[in-house]
Amino acid sequence: MSYRDYVIAAYAVFALMLLWDWLAPKLAISRALRAALQLSKRRAARDGHTEAQR
Repeated sequence: MSYRDYVIAAYAVFALMLLWDWLAPKLAISRALRAALQLSKRRAARDGHTEAQR
């Protein structure tokens, strides 16, 4: 591998890690909000309410 190929590969890995660092928290927040909404709906159904309180 030439030096140029090494630099291109290093920048590509850096860009992928930067993208993951941006995307991972968004996915985690989305997952947590979905879980909280499902829990709220389950509790509302158990208590006899027709719609979850927000």
